[in-house]
Amino acid sequence: MSDFEDKLQNAIANPQNQGEMSDADSVGTVGNPECGDMVRMWLKFGEKDGKKIIDKASFQSFGCQTAIAVASMATEMLKGKTIDEAQALSSTDLSAPLGPLPPMKIHCGEMVEGALRDALNGDQSEPTVAPATGIPNTLLGDMNQPKMKSGKLRVVLEGQRSEEVK
Repeated sequence: MSDFEDKLQNAIANPQNQGEMSDADSVGTVGNPECGDMVRMWLKFGEKDGKKIIDKASFQSFGCQTAIAVASMATEMLKGKTIDEAQALSSTDLSAPLGPLPPMKIHCGEMVEGALRDALNGDQSEPTVAPATGIPNTLLGDMNQPKMKSGKLRVVLEGQRSEEVK
């Protein structure tokens, strides 16, 4: 197993900060309609030495293991960073703890970066209801939005039959 695969498996076996944050100050979501991957990131801000910092970060991901691993590591990396420091982070910075991503997995780091930027650029502490469908603005609800309907995704819920989203 390569060093990348070892780090990936460790991050998947022990994901950090996974799940919704009910008291978040901001939420950002990014999806890739071609492969069906989505990442949502929640941020909670605090203050240190008169500067606004990220106190906590969490994530949810419908995606491959690499997207989950990068998001997990990124949420740890963000703790204590100022907004400017977080804005300066690239997808390469956010995925650095895993090592260089294989070319076909670079989009995973880019999605995590996109979710972070979306969260930093808006203060949407409460999920909204999508007007077109009336579905709550959750990660799964977002996958059912018209803007996400290109490509295919198979969602399998444990104990239920699978449904294909087109």
